[in-house]
Parts: sequence; structure tokens; C-alpha cells
Amino acid sequence: MEVHTGAPQEIKKYNSYVVSVDPDQDDKATEIKLCSFSRPHMRAFHCSWWCFFIAFFIWFAIAPLLSEIKETLDLTKQEVWTSSIVGVGGTIFMRFVLGPACDKYGARVLFTVVLCSASIPTAMTGLVNSATGLAILRLFIGIAGGTFVMCQYWTSRMFTREVVGTANALVGGWGNLGGGVTQIVMGSVLFPLFKVFFDDDAEKAWRTVSIVPAVVAFSSGLVVYFISDDAPKGNYKEMKKNGTMPEVSAADSFRQGALNLNTWILFIQYACCFGVELTMNNAAALYFREEFNQSTESAAAIASIFGWMNLFARGLGGFASDKLNAKMGMRGRLIAQTLFLAVEGGMVLIFANSSSLGGSIIIMVAFSVFVQAAEGSTYGIVPYVDPPATGSIAGIVGAGGNTGAVGFGLGFRQLSYKSAFIIMGCAILASSGLSVLIYIKGCSSLLCGSDDIEAKDTPLSIPEAEEDLALAATYTKSAPTKQANVYGGGDSDWEAEA
Repeated sequence: MEVHTGAPQEIKKYNSYVVSVDPDQDDKATEIKLCSFSRPHMRAFHCSWWCFFIAFFIWFAIAPLLSEIKETLDLTKQEVWTSSIVGVGGTIFMRFVLGPACDKYGARVLFTVVLCSASIPTAMTGLVNSATGLAILRLFIGIAGGTFVMCQYWTSRMFTREVVGTANALVGGWGNLGGGVTQIVMGSVLFPLFKVFFDDDAEKAWRTVSIVPAVVAFSSGLVVYFISDDAPKGNYKEMKKNGTMPEVSAADSFRQGALNLNTWILFIQYACCFGVELTMNNAAALYFREEFNQSTESAAAIASIFGWMNLFARGLGGFASDKLNAKMGMRGRLIAQTLFLAVEGGMVLIFANSSSLGGSIIIMVAFSVFVQAAEGSTYGIVPYVDPPATGSIAGIVGAGGNTGAVGFGLGFRQLSYKSAFIIMGCAILASSGLSVLIYIKGCSSLLCGSDDIEAKDTPLSIPEAEEDLALAATYTKSAPTKQANVYGGGDSDWEAEA
């Protein structure tokens, strides 16, 4: 049944949706239906976490193999850690670039470009013959880590403020799960299997095994381009053509996000949660092999436990942030952020002083939960900082995670494991106190103020020039109208016509 009001309506790809949406928030979804794969909202949700998952998988596919590579190439501890630092450090630049690029081009196209590009050096892992070659290889594989920006941006474009914390946390957490899955799949499944293929030749096994995830990543990059949408109302290219969305300046978007102090506070806090996770992805297998004399396969299996907590922990952080927000406004989100970071820091200090294998594993599980919960709560705050520049802010904050990993990685490169973990724990505790400095316009702070209940989400609108706005208005006025089906359904008129 269609309701005809006589009023002109903007052109959009979908006139009805399977999920409930809020027209005042650019047709973003007000609910998350995990078992649905419908376009555009839930299709984007599932494509987002899967693409980030496979990106994370290839990013750290080499980590459980480092002990074998170290032995084959006769590398020192410092040379191995240099490659790990380069692998996460190179992603810092990518995240700064991909943030404003998301505002301009959308997440879908960028996912395709980055996944297909990163899969090439991943497949070339077997060509490494020196410490320098390993570092350069991991630098180029590291561009896969930039997909986190698209992951968080995409769900921020698809879900309303009330549920975006949970949505961002779920896709981020399930994507980060790739870091744990790659440890066990590459180190404990594929590597032993390839050794069997090559008559127990470990060198041939590690030199060829990375081809498998490279093929999956390249294929995923191609598929997601054709089966998903940039935003609830369609793809950016068509939206700009139809006047639904003005042209966006990536430079202005970045400037707007970078000049906001809250962005940099969240940058530091994210360095102390996601930076910790990245460091553990590089360090855990080596730590359990060297400190507790575990085999490569066993150490990889133990290390994978840290990443497996992403199955629920990051989502739990986002969910807690949303629930406290419903009761206390932004103050609730900031309380969740502060508590998660504080407990995380305490758990790391306990882990640093644990001397038994069993105790270390138990404490690692506990601090992994709070690491990822803090990641979830961080990106429950990001969409509020400055909605029109969400992509740039997500990129800058995301780069904070890699910056933290570089800093912590330098500590592990030069110091004993215990000293490095103690420094890490103290830094995390200090970062938790920075929440008192976060003041977001229209929102309460940790210690004072109140939320503006009238505040609404605004569509992305950072024009490149005044004439773009005038042109957009002209398109909107002259565009043919379509009538909305208010009873749902979810099929695209465009698809029906095709």
C-alpha cells in the first residue's frame, strides 16, 4: 500500500526497508537484526565486519609464523620486532588518509581497493629472504589495517545514534576476531597441514601458506563492491548525481575533525586499548613460546584466545555504552569508557607479574575482555564528536590504535617482557583519567552539564564549494518524485525495474 501526500520526495534507492529507520537521521536504522542480510542496512553491517575480519586475518597471518621465519632467516629479536612495528606503523598513515576519503567516496569502494591491494603482498610472503625484506613486506601488508576506518564509518552511516555504539562495537569486534582466528588457523591448522604436504619441511610450509588468505581477501574485496550500498539512500555516486548528497571535500573534513580536541583525547585512549590488542597479536605467540617453552603450534593456539574474546567483548563494550547512554546520556558513555580502561590497565599489571602458564592464560583472557570492551565504548563516542566529519574522526582515532602499538612495540623490542607490560599497564591507567577532559557540544561531560535532547543527527555536508550546494538544490527541485512505501518490505525499486 502506498500513501500519496502530494509532496515531492527525494530520490533514493530504497523506498522501504526491512528494519525500522529514523527519517530525521538520514534513514538510518534504529534496530539491529543480526539474522538479516537485507539491503542496505544489514547488508552493510555484515559486509563491514567480514571485510575487516579478513583484512585483520591477512594483516596478522604472518604473526604465528614468526618463530619459524626467525629461525630460517637467522633473525634477532630486535629484527623481528622491527618488522612488527613497521607492520602496524605503516597503517597510521593509511588511517589518516582513509578517514576523509570515507567522507568523500564511502566505505564500500575503499574496502575493495584496500583488500585487493593488501592481498598481493600477503601472497608474496614466501619471497622474503632478509630482515629488511620482512619489514618491507609487512609495511605493505599493513595497509589492510586501514580497513578499520571503513568498518566503523559504514555502520555509523547506517545506524542511528541510539544503537550505533552497539553496531560499531559488533562489527569492530567480529572484525578484530580475525586476529585470533589467524593465530589458530595459520599457526595450528594450515601451517601443520602444509608441512605434511611438503614432507615436514617447515620452510616450504611458511613460504606458501599465506597464499590461501590472500586469495580469500582479494575475492572478498571484489564481491563486496557489487552486493552492498554506501548509505541508506544509495551509493554516493548516484546520491551526488541526484542531488541527495552534496560533494564533500576530504581536506575540509579532515581539518574539521583534526581541530576538535575530543578527537585527540580519544586518539590517546584508543592507543591504550586497540594499541594493546595489536601489540598482543604480535607478541603473544612469541611470549608463550619463549617464556613458557611452548611449541609453535601450542603458542599460536594460546595466543589466539586473546583475539577470540572479540566474539563478544567489544560488542559488550558498545552495548554497555548504549545502555548507559539511554539512562545517563553522554555521561554514561564516558563512565563506561573510564571504567573499562582502568580495569584493563590493572589487569595488564597483574599479567606482567604472573609466573605460571595457567595463571597467565586466565589473566590474559580477563584483560582481553576489558581491552576490547574499551575499544567498543570508544567508538560509541566517536559518532557524537562531530557528525559531518565522522569519517575523518574515525580515521584519526583509529590511527591512535596503531600509534599505541608502535610505542608499545618499541618497549617490547628493547626491554624485557615484564618491564614492557608494566609500562603498558601504567600508560593505560593514565589514559583512563583523560575522560574528564571530553566535552562534546550538546552533550554532558563526565563531571557536569546535561544533554541537549533536541539534538538530531545531521547528514554529511562538507561542501567543496558554494556552487556545489546550489547545484545540489537545483537537482533536488528538478528531480522526479517517488512515493514511499510506509509498510516496509526492503526490495529496491531499482532492483525491481532491473
